[in-house]
Amino acid sequence: MSFIRNTFMNVYKNRVYPNYWDIIALFCILAIITLLAWDAKQMSVPYHLGEPTKISLDPIYLPGYALRTVSRMFLALMVSLLFTFTVATWAAKNARAERIIIPIIDILQSVPILGFLSITLVLFMQLFPGSLLGPECAAIFVIFTSQAWNMTLGFYQTLRSVPADLKEAAHMFHLSAWQRFWRIDVPFSMPGLLWNTMMSMSAGWFFVVASEAFSVSNQEILLPGIGSYIAFASQSADLRAIGYAILTMFIVILIYDQLLFRPLVAWAEKFKSEMVPSEREAHSWVISFLHRTRLLRYAGNQIENLFERFVNVSIFRSKNQFNEIDQRAGNDKRWLAYVWSTVFILIGLMIVGMASYYVYLNVPLASVEHVFLLGLITALRVTMLIIICSLIWVPIGVWIGLRPHVAHVAQPIAQFFAAFPANLLYPLVIILIVSKHLNPEIWLTPLMILGAQWYILFNVIAGASQLPKDLLQVTDNFGLTIWLRWKRLILPGIFPYYITGAITAAGGAWNASILAEVVSWGNTKLVATGLGAYITQQSETGDFMHLALGIGMMCVLVLLFNRIIWRPLYVLAQRRYLLD
Repeated sequence: MSFIRNTFMNVYKNRVYPNYWDIIALFCILAIITLLAWDAKQMSVPYHLGEPTKISLDPIYLPGYALRTVSRMFLALMVSLLFTFTVATWAAKNARAERIIIPIIDILQSVPILGFLSITLVLFMQLFPGSLLGPECAAIFVIFTSQAWNMTLGFYQTLRSVPADLKEAAHMFHLSAWQRFWRIDVPFSMPGLLWNTMMSMSAGWFFVVASEAFSVSNQEILLPGIGSYIAFASQSADLRAIGYAILTMFIVILIYDQLLFRPLVAWAEKFKSEMVPSEREAHSWVISFLHRTRLLRYAGNQIENLFERFVNVSIFRSKNQFNEIDQRAGNDKRWLAYVWSTVFILIGLMIVGMASYYVYLNVPLASVEHVFLLGLITALRVTMLIIICSLIWVPIGVWIGLRPHVAHVAQPIAQFFAAFPANLLYPLVIILIVSKHLNPEIWLTPLMILGAQWYILFNVIAGASQLPKDLLQVTDNFGLTIWLRWKRLILPGIFPYYITGAITAAGGAWNASILAEVVSWGNTKLVATGLGAYITQQSETGDFMHLALGIGMMCVLVLLFNRIIWRPLYVLAQRRYLLD
């Protein structure tokens, strides 16, 4: 209360009265609050499992469906940011925690979204009995799982690459760990984190159909939203409704890009650590509009003061300092590290042993062999797609990232295509395959990478935009050839970012296989042999034993690929190619 009273007194003394720009902004804020209040009320209406939810294909309902979907996605995004700041920082600052957190994230990003749905739906339905809030929370959690892992790995990677001079500056100014996080770590990581946030938002769009319209144990659940609208339009074979959904998605993405991400991109320009200014700084009409206000600008200054107090709060100003990379290994006692690793390995072996014994008792060995072969088929598809996408998007991403004026135009375009659900292409794919008598085993494969490929592009753009402009000018002054420039500067500079994107893209492709290997349009259904199709079929029939087998096999295969291929490359990127 004292803060509010002091604020009004300062407004009166300084004669900070609202102008007409403030009035327009306040009307917009009140409209947003009203819409959010209506959406919150709709999320908690009475609901019982098995009760049919009416979804209308009338386009007049699409604005309300869009609001419901966007609300779920932003709620999931806020939880993802909190998870990222907490877990990624813990892994980057603590060696023992890193040995556990990074493998767990490797496992979690390999778990199909249907696996999360099967578990979380029951949990949230019990937490919120007789309310739609249970399925809503399950959907939000599923969208969270499509966003959090990419953001966490990207933030973890940038925290590990904070330049040594910034660490020395933090030590010279006697910043506590809390202050160093907000003054050094977050600002340095902001450009890459922002690109990964946009990518995660797009990944949420890709899986929004599966999170809003799903079947568990022969029970179909439809949550009002664009995803369920698309699913119902596909079941009804209504091309016109699909067209309305595409138009609505385009408008929604354009709106939150202009109102949120474009201002954040312009704001994050000041956090780039480079000696040479960019050729063209990003601008936002929203920021220009807010600069013209009087009362809101004053309120923004007060919020900035509150943030200063939050960063400098005395309870977190510990004098115990530590360097993230060099000192943390020295501070760990050797015997404690051995005990920690031994306990972690024993717990992992115990979990694997219990799972293997459970499978041995309930699933025939022939089924395990069959599922393993299906997993190898899907793994071959994922590997080929990652190679092809890398050859295509790495050069394009570097070209965009080195040209801020191009990135300014390409960002909303790439974001729209990244958010474009593969489900909307099912009618065209099915019509093409059936009419041309094509092989579904081959022509359904590209659907797996439609959403995952953007992880590579966005991370490469983030890496290229972080390349020091002074080093780029040095290569120009020395007249280096294009190949030598790529070999000595560009490829080493973007390699850590590319590995992060490729790891997440591979995990996304594995997850997308459950949508891409089984497609339907009306009464026509095409199936490609693979682990994703197997998991989808078992989820629809409610066979929990074989569903658990499929999910477990996918986790094991993804973890093996990460340990054998991606993890060594990630370590190589950290040790040799981080630019200090």
